[in-house]
Amino acid sequence: MSDSSPLPPVRLRSEAELARDALATPLLSRAVRLARWAGPDTRVGTGSELVEEQLAAAAAELGLDGEDAAAHASEAWRVAVDTGLVTVVDEEEGTVTTGPDLGLVLSGAPQDVLGLWLGALETVLADASVPDLGDLMEAMDEGGEIDFSALDWDPDAEADFLDGVLGNLYLLTAGGEGPDEAPVPLPALAASMIVPDDMGEPTNDVLEQVSEAMMRLDDQFRVLEPAGIVDFQPVDEALMADADADADADADSGTGSGSGEGAAPSVDDTDVSRYGMVRLTPLGVYGVRARLLEAGFAAPAVGDLADKGADVLLDGISAFPPAAAQAETEQWLARREPLDAARELLAAARGADAGAPLRRLHCQQALSLVGGEAAPALHEVLDDAELGGLARVWLAERGVPDVPAPSEEMVFWLTVDTIAAQLAAEGNSEELQALVEGLAAQHGGFFAAAWRVEHPATPDVLEAMGRLHPDKKVAKEARKAAFKARSQQGG
Repeated sequence: MSDSSPLPPVRLRSEAELARDALATPLLSRAVRLARWAGPDTRVGTGSELVEEQLAAAAAELGLDGEDAAAHASEAWRVAVDTGLVTVVDEEEGTVTTGPDLGLVLSGAPQDVLGLWLGALETVLADASVPDLGDLMEAMDEGGEIDFSALDWDPDAEADFLDGVLGNLYLLTAGGEGPDEAPVPLPALAASMIVPDDMGEPTNDVLEQVSEAMMRLDDQFRVLEPAGIVDFQPVDEALMADADADADADADSGTGSGSGEGAAPSVDDTDVSRYGMVRLTPLGVYGVRARLLEAGFAAPAVGDLADKGADVLLDGISAFPPAAAQAETEQWLARREPLDAARELLAAARGADAGAPLRRLHCQQALSLVGGEAAPALHEVLDDAELGGLARVWLAERGVPDVPAPSEEMVFWLTVDTIAAQLAAEGNSEELQALVEGLAAQHGGFFAAAWRVEHPATPDVLEAMGRLHPDKKVAKEARKAAFKARSQQGG
């Protein structure tokens, strides 16, 4: 992703809903409980971590048991410290007290709670980028120090990899038409990070890298899920057991890669969900967007344009998927009286620049959401060369009587404007090809008249019609008309 290219907009839940989701996450709720549990007798080490003899009590406070209880309690404590829910009073004695931000949990605004959650998210993202305990133990030397060079671990590269994965998940969510997107198979997500876009059939080496990345992501998403950023279905443990058995068999027979313990399972298409499924939660969409904005990306959300002028709205939604564009327009209209909104939209739709046809198309779509109270604004532009055609369409669709018929010149101008807008919005789509074929079939002399239309886009539209029409004779007529139009415009 380039930080100069705007991302598609996402639809965010209200801050109140997101704050409730944040407080309900295991990560933040555990941190809050430990912050309330901490007292004068609580002791921490030099890194502000709970001393080992208190981890059992912390785990019990959280209702945790099992072999991972101490690790989860330790993580919750780190989050409490990192987010200001707990403050270390005396580093030498290792004493703590309630932090200044604990009160925000009960009395803070939703935005305050979300700020706490974002802080917790940073902690868990850092944790997810660290090698697992088994790898750390293997890299430990005789003196108990970790030899990081033996890990083949680059913390910056690992963090960038995880950011890239979350960015790809965000793109899939932002590009969708619904508020709740389907989960993404883990192999597909891993492939999006490994396989080059221009690669045809992936090589065995690339497939092995994808498989290894898939297993890294399985570990990382297990760490991230308690933060509430993702819904995650892990890789089926039975597949892992099968992969380890195959690796051991290969090692015994001297065949295969000999990768041994921890080998990743090969992926087939029988039941892709067994290889793990993941999606960003609504809270996760909020969190990843916040991090993208902080990193300098243009990451719009539906509603960002609601308080802007109509010119900003019509230009802004040009890159939006249809459902998001309509949702943005509805929010914009909800803040305005219908008649005032219609007048503002029509004024913003004027222009002879390259973006004007698409603005007029979006104006027409916006006006379709406005009730009959806007009719006076449409009557006011009936004689306008640029807006008169769309005004007549709007009035006729609502059954307004005595709408004057458009002149032939206005009909052709509106046709060119409409095709120019469709070209800008969709390119050479099947729908546009059907429109082109229909126009040529209905109007035998269309090209003889169309090249005379005084519209800046006339030559480009006629050239496009020549490209799109399947009949060679008609396509040749369109190209000739385009040449005439360009000559008439002096280009």
